[in-house]
Amino acid sequence: VTRTILVLALVCFSAGAAPPSWRDKLPPADKVPQYLQDVSVTIKAGSAEGSGVIVTRLVGGSKTNFVWTAAHVVDGLRSTGEVIDPGTGTKRQVIKFQDARIVKELVENGRRVGELAMDASVVRFSKTEDLALLKVRKTGFVDASAVFYLDDPIPPIGTKLLHVGSLLGQLGANSMTSGIQSQIGRTLEQIEFDQQTVTAFPGSSGGGVYLENGAYIAMLVRGAGEGFNLSIPVRRMRKWATRA
Repeated sequence: VTRTILVLALVCFSAGAAPPSWRDKLPPADKVPQYLQDVSVTIKAGSAEGSGVIVTRLVGGSKTNFVWTAAHVVDGLRSTGEVIDPGTGTKRQVIKFQDARIVKELVENGRRVGELAMDASVVRFSKTEDLALLKVRKTGFVDASAVFYLDDPIPPIGTKLLHVGSLLGQLGANSMTSGIQSQIGRTLEQIEFDQQTVTAFPGSSGGGVYLENGAYIAMLVRGAGEGFNLSIPVRRMRKWATRA
């Protein structure tokens, strides 16, 4: 079952399955800000708060919402234990996760009117890659779904970008900032990142970085100042998804 869920959630990254018309799924230019609000959520994981991006797929005929986020956002939910095989007596280590809390802000007429909060299980996690995939337990939580940038050319330095994340956690939920692609292919601890100037603070981790047309190109994960940020590019997410 878990394998099936992963295939469905990650199929958008498969070179053979990527639809040639992914650009047709992007919203009209004047709807991009609202679309980015719709696909963005706050993630609460114990005392930690971060950001996430929703991807919606059909699983067994039911609309299922997955959330991409940074592994370090949900790392505090992880626990390690041992189980003993009753037949052989062999011990093996098992890793379990408590559920994360997915929070969706509700705004009407320029005022916050409430929130929706749902539990989500961790279905895939890599501390090394700093990537995690969650599954919202309630089916059809929202209709929105991110549109991934699937072209081969890497958006060049100077490309204008948008970021939506929960800056400072729930306090700054769904804050939109702007910036540019400031460098490509930064290597830190043998892991590849891109660098952007979109304004971000603690809590932005796991939030999406987008082209001005709304295409999801990267996940913000690290920062050394509000305008110096490192993100995991979609091209690296695709490689991880293929291995998964």
